[in-house]
Amino acid sequence: MATSPKPRPARAKPAPPTLVLFVRHGTTPTTGKVLPGRAPGLHLADAGREQAEAVAERLGSWAPGSGPGIVAVYASPLERTRETAKPIAARLGLKVTVERGLLECDFGDWTGRSLKELMKLPEWTTVQRYPSGFRFPSGESFAGMQTRMTDTVAKLCARHRGETIVAVSHADPIKAAVADAMGTHLDLFQRVVISPCSVTAVSYGPAGPSVLGVNSTRSLDELRPS
Repeated sequence: MATSPKPRPARAKPAPPTLVLFVRHGTTPTTGKVLPGRAPGLHLADAGREQAEAVAERLGSWAPGSGPGIVAVYASPLERTRETAKPIAARLGLKVTVERGLLECDFGDWTGRSLKELMKLPEWTTVQRYPSGFRFPSGESFAGMQTRMTDTVAKLCARHRGETIVAVSHADPIKAAVADAMGTHLDLFQRVVISPCSVTAVSYGPAGPSVLGVNSTRSLDELRPS
């Protein structure tokens, strides 16, 4: 007696991607002059507060092509990132959640030193050309910072599968995340530019990340897969 073939098990649907909108904090009084690192007490300048309000307006009026809107706003613990995240969250009707993994790189003994002074050091060439082999004196390595950042992003994506979130961080951690998403070696990450209050969009799906936009300071309409 012939037996009927067993039904094939249904294929599991792939997990929907998570869209992470990285936002660099706004301008501070020391932007472009000093390496502030994790030193406390650095707040946004007047221009930075204006930039934060502007990016909040852009994110608040942006409508994704599909899926839910922005569901969460995360920020590094430092004052300048939380102050940037506050108007974004207010515009979206959300609260700011502090996420330590989004912190600036720990610059160790270089914290608070002027960029003009640091550029004269022989180690500065290594910072620019061979960052994967550099650790800040008494601080963090670029490789360690990138691992911390990518681990944090993976954790947030697992928490928000199929959703869109904002992550307010700092220039170097965002650049490191972009390099990782593009499969680019860390030694080339200094070629990425991340301006104050710019938006960088990366979609993290089961087939890998897709970089939708980097350093966007204008319309967000392009921040969707083509």
